[in-house]
Amino acid sequence: MTMFQLVLKNALIAENNLADVAVSNGRIAAIEKPGSLTAADSYDCKGKSLLPGFIDIHNHGAAGIDVNEADADGLVEIGRFLLSRGVCGWVPTLVPDSDDVYRRVVEAINAVMQMPDDDVRFARILGVHFEGIFANRNMCGALRPEFFKVFTGTELKSLPRPSAGCSIMTFAPEIQGGIELAGELKRKGWIASIGHTSADCDTLEKAFLAGARHFTHFFNAMSGIHHRQLGVAGWALTNEEVTFDIIADGIHVDPRMLKLATRAKSPEKTILISDSVAPAGLGDGVFRLWGKEVRVASGRTISFPDGGIAGSVITMADAVRLMLEIGFNQTEVSAMASLGPARLISIESDCGSIAVGKRADLVVIGPNKEIDQVIFGGRPVM
Repeated sequence: MTMFQLVLKNALIAENNLADVAVSNGRIAAIEKPGSLTAADSYDCKGKSLLPGFIDIHNHGAAGIDVNEADADGLVEIGRFLLSRGVCGWVPTLVPDSDDVYRRVVEAINAVMQMPDDDVRFARILGVHFEGIFANRNMCGALRPEFFKVFTGTELKSLPRPSAGCSIMTFAPEIQGGIELAGELKRKGWIASIGHTSADCDTLEKAFLAGARHFTHFFNAMSGIHHRQLGVAGWALTNEEVTFDIIADGIHVDPRMLKLATRAKSPEKTILISDSVAPAGLGDGVFRLWGKEVRVASGRTISFPDGGIAGSVITMADAVRLMLEIGFNQTEVSAMASLGPARLISIESDCGSIAVGKRADLVVIGPNKEIDQVIFGGRPVM
């Protein structure tokens, strides 16, 4: 009988599917019926749910650290906080800022991504996300329009990209050069995601044909649905070939609308994001964020003086909990929190689901929907 490094015993890996999951060399090595695997170490899940590690593709920071201001040490600290909440991979997300800030942060991202695997005890950085550099000024949300750009053909060349991993661009296709930008993003290997937009259906169709296949924080900072006017949200829901991500905090989107939109699009084409900002994990209080005062009260971020929502203070664990509470099952939630984001950034062959050969990034969730244990690269975290 093969001796594995670790066996997670009695894990509920899908509805009505109890199994033992063996881990060796940081990978899932076997999945068998309970009691059939042996290992040097074991963890008894006691029938609790085992989910693949969460992947957050839209995260501005946490634990008091803002991605736009972070150095390599700061990114590591964010990663440690996220890992403790079940996030095993994340994409640092920049809001519009100076070109010097972009270069400095991407250099820090490179430094963290190049750290030896043996030293990594924090959520892996999987790339970079530029949110809203090419946004519609009328749909800017909490972003700073003084840093917005239009596309004339050369602006993409000046943006730094990590030496590995994904590059995501959230943009509004109706801005000057927006359709050309969509095509250039696709040609250069970026993920072109539509957001901060009030584009009409004709423009959305052109952006789609040019290569844009995803939508950022669905419903938020985009035109909504009217029974006589599709709007951006309606167009995305009725196009079966696009995906969207959505902030599942119960504040940015009413839970009933969250459920309706996800069922309409399908969990396989819906991605959960946190859109978290630096105050995440710090509790209620008053903070400075992107040149404004932000107040956090009862889980809601309010920016002053305009009173708008400025990101969230949730983690992916909170998003997963909410989706479970409103009626989605374990398999569906795993698709939205893990496999969907992995597929969007083309790493689904390496992680994002519980399968032999994939990274042993796993989260144990109890009946109270709280995290009981995190396995990262085959090693228990908690």
